[in-house]
Amino acid sequence: MIESYNFGEIEISGKTYRQDVIIYHDHVNAKWWRKQSHNLHIDDIKEVIDAQPEIIIIGTGQPGLMQVDNEIEKNINKLGIKTVILPTDKACQEYNRIANKKKVVACLHLTC
Repeated sequence: MIESYNFGEIEISGKTYRQDVIIYHDHVNAKWWRKQSHNLHIDDIKEVIDAQPEIIIIGTGQPGLMQVDNEIEKNINKLGIKTVILPTDKACQEYNRIANKKKVVACLHLTC
């Protein structure tokens, strides 16, 4: 579970991270980086798609500046995976709300 999120910092299961993360049901990838910092590309989440979750939650930063192309969402949805794209604070809340009910992966940009 996500205990807290503030600009540039997130606490997950008692551990603090200060860079973007991907939260899987059994581990955290604490070294997530994208080809273009504020633009999400399908290659940036290939490993997430390969994990075949029911839902991918994408946190777009505190003010929501990270861009997610509509084509990415369409391609993911074609695979039967639902996408939820929200500013990171709301993405954290959504993750906590459904993490125990669904197979979900959260990709969270922690800053802008």
